Amino acid sequence: MLITILLALVGIAMVMLGARGLTDGASAVARRLSVPPIVVGLTVVAMGTSAPELFISLTSALRGTTDIAVGNVVGSNIFNTLLIIGVAAIAAPMILSKSTVMCEVPVGLGAAVLLFVLAYDRVISRLDAAVFFAAFLAFMIYTVRKGLATRKAVSADTATEEAPPMAWWKASVYIIAGLVGLIWGSDLFVKGAVEIAHALAVSEAVIGLTIVAGGTSLPELATSVVASRRGQSEIAIGNVIGSNVFNVLMILGVTGLIAPLPLYEITMVDFAVLIGSALLLWLFSYTRFTIERWEGFVLTTCFVAYIGYLILNISQ
Repeated sequence: MLITILLALVGIAMVMLGARGLTDGASAVARRLSVPPIVVGLTVVAMGTSAPELFISLTSALRGTTDIAVGNVVGSNIFNTLLIIGVAAIAAPMILSKSTVMCEVPVGLGAAVLLFVLAYDRVISRLDAAVFFAAFLAFMIYTVRKGLATRKAVSADTATEEAPPMAWWKASVYIIAGLVGLIWGSDLFVKGAVEIAHALAVSEAVIGLTIVAGGTSLPELATSVVASRRGQSEIAIGNVIGSNVFNVLMILGVTGLIAPLPLYEITMVDFAVLIGSALLLWLFSYTRFTIERWEGFVLTTCFVAYIGYLILNISQ
């Protein structure tokens, strides 16, 4: 059991390092091809932060452990919305722009509702996955266009010098090493998670909703708390919303196209918490476009209550 846990930890560490290497390498290649930095941030970097969830969900689906694949996405989004935003708001009240509250936050809620609707029949078919992926492409087009418009407005008044990009050979090494780390690490982590679930007589759904989801969301937690403490609320909440949308639309879209995802032990309660957390975030952000410390405590308390519910179900 101890060896299994250690291998799982090694696996998640490899996944995180692999995601960072892939992101750094791909960003360097994009810069050398003169791709605008804002587009790199909205695409390459955003996808890089979702790479752990993608590879772990994909590996789980190919191994037939679909509850871990879907539970990873559902659990990560709950973790992101309730715990990460909650802790970040407790660290410092989060002041948001009107655009974020009116556009990006509702998109996150819409993605959660779409997942509930398409998964209501207890399976995410290839057709469902195609709908997710089409919605993801539409979101990316909207995001890149908005980012380019923002960049033009900023560049009209300011000019910044960028550091020279990484050498081609070094970028290639980063990309290859990153992919190896993601693939190998995902395999180790999923194997370890499944063995831990069997050893503890816990369902794969619970493992996916808790251990796997928490492990893949740790980078977002660190990034958002630091950004909030520095007064960069838009970065903190943008990190969470972007991750949530990518998780549902891109990860389930890609994974479901490769292999249909039947749901065995992911319950309506889990989906209700997913939608409820997104709705609560929207309501809190809509009031004065600020998430206060007390609202952060409410979000965090809801997360603790949900984890408590899962633990109680395990013991029964």
